[in-house]
Amino acid sequence: MSAFNVMSVAGSDPSGGAGIQADLKAFSALGVFGMSVVTALTAQSTRGVAGVHGIPAAFVTRQLDVLLEDAAVHAVKVGMLGTAEVTEAVAGAIDRHGLENVVVDPVMVAKSGDRLLEGSATEALRTVLLPRTGLLTPNLPEAADLLGAGEATDLAGMHEQAAELLKLGPRAVLLKGGHLDSEDSVDVLAAEGTPPVEFTAPRVHTRNTHGTGCTLSSAIAALLPRSPDTAAAVRGAKGYLTEALRRAGDIDAGGGQGPVHHFHAWW
Repeated sequence: MSAFNVMSVAGSDPSGGAGIQADLKAFSALGVFGMSVVTALTAQSTRGVAGVHGIPAAFVTRQLDVLLEDAAVHAVKVGMLGTAEVTEAVAGAIDRHGLENVVVDPVMVAKSGDRLLEGSATEALRTVLLPRTGLLTPNLPEAADLLGAGEATDLAGMHEQAAELLKLGPRAVLLKGGHLDSEDSVDVLAAEGTPPVEFTAPRVHTRNTHGTGCTLSSAIAALLPRSPDTAAAVRGAKGYLTEALRRAGDIDAGGGQGPVHHFHAWW
């Protein structure tokens, strides 16, 4: 029996590689029971996003309250929110239900370049949700968007931006360096009161990277309830994702950027 329940609050990806679908796969692969609250429906495939249908904020709130009044939730992964109203609804639920281990992956733009967060919602994300966040997991373009700055172009710049993101209120920031032009992929974990930690992994050369951000953040959320050590959860999640990327070629799910292999240890 799973000892932990972990909830995904995110958009639906019918191609199965990202969003709610990726989160539930990662939860299951890492041995926790997955629950979900849908914030948006998308029409998308491995080739891109063709359309987005947002869920009204009042119904997102209804989903959250009905679920959280019934079941214990030990960690939360927050992904695509879409609008300021939905962002505020999620922040309100965090307060009402005293949610812990909140991991926020600020989904703003899909890998295909399609915008997934309204411009007006960025300010709500900064001012309302981030102060209630345990771990923020932006990539370099998302960090630049949140800070209103240019993208970091080297490791020193990543350290600077991770420190600036901490000032927006999250207890920790994992700034992902996958967009840097480097042989290795380096992520920086920053938290108040502790020295920053760098995580270095060889870059996996594959076109099948759809849902990597969703998968990493949901894997961290799955591992956090077992230990208060954020660095340990990040290390375990990165190991899981690296192997999922290496095995991504085992799956043929479309002609574009395919998904990672969430169940590489089982299939």
